[in-house]
Amino acid sequence: MGYRVVVVGATGNVGREMLNVLAEREFPVEEVAAVASPRSTGTEIEFGETGRMLKVKNIEHFDFTGWDIALFSAGSTVAKEYGPRAAAAGCVVIDNSSYYRMDPDVPLIVPEVNPEAIDGYKAKLIIANPNCSTAQMVVALKPLHDAAKIKRVVVSTYQSVSGAGKDGMDELFEQSRNIFVGDSAEPKKFTKQIAFNVIPHIDSFLDDGSTKEEWKMVVETKKILDPKIKVTATCVRVPVFVGHSESINLEFEDEISAQEAQDILREAPGVMLVDKREDGGYVTPVECVGDGATFVSRVREDPTVDNGLSLWCVSDNLRKGAALNAVQIAELLGRRHLKKG
Repeated sequence: MGYRVVVVGATGNVGREMLNVLAEREFPVEEVAAVASPRSTGTEIEFGETGRMLKVKNIEHFDFTGWDIALFSAGSTVAKEYGPRAAAAGCVVIDNSSYYRMDPDVPLIVPEVNPEAIDGYKAKLIIANPNCSTAQMVVALKPLHDAAKIKRVVVSTYQSVSGAGKDGMDELFEQSRNIFVGDSAEPKKFTKQIAFNVIPHIDSFLDDGSTKEEWKMVVETKKILDPKIKVTATCVRVPVFVGHSESINLEFEDEISAQEAQDILREAPGVMLVDKREDGGYVTPVECVGDGATFVSRVREDPTVDNGLSLWCVSDNLRKGAALNAVQIAELLGRRHLKKG
């Protein structure tokens, strides 16, 4: 006996990836529904590589009664309106938007990091999926924090255009092509040209000069990992289609060497350590695409602070940063609370 699962936003990049991950991981589904906006109603979408086609249903008319889990990947506006509707019908919502993340009654979950927090889902029957850049970072930080207690994090991100959706990917492709043939590369989705460029601006600006993406990394890391950790972030959009990278500098309370950190990370759940101090002995975004791991490389000691380390972290943002983490939350929910069969 399996679960009845709804994927909301099924026609988007992350929604499609959710369907792929559900199929790949053989999540025990009895029935799957693909749900999206009215303009996608009636179109067909494949459930992973099973060959099974799903006809997309209209979110405005969909009845969540009798469904067990809804994976939402349709943005904050949809989550705000339809998340409570699904929950009121008894369907547990796992939401990929930012809308519920800082709600004190909604657990914010990365299964390798804070699985016990999922027990709080009963307050609203809603669970939040973290920001893509936060998710991969806390997977790498958790085992190190357990070993030596992290005091401060300084992170610079190199985030792919897929984090901005299909329009972001299309803009990078079209601008790159246009530049080669001498046509205009005027930005539409992004604030400046993204092809052959980097943009130190993701999401809206806040009063203190930081961006909302940077704020998310700060507050989400505190909620997921430890409220005492100090975090500062600079988030940058780069001309990469899929895969977020992060340069992370850490300051610990206790002494920890690069060798000790490597040994810890080598055994950590969800982490793949690839750290050879030679040409090519590290992971780049193109190599992580399609993989669920958080890759860590370039682990080294920082002599400018006491108990300091620096490292490089790469992950497929559509996977661990979104779809995979959501499905892992569903698996965790099943093991701890919604057991079937």
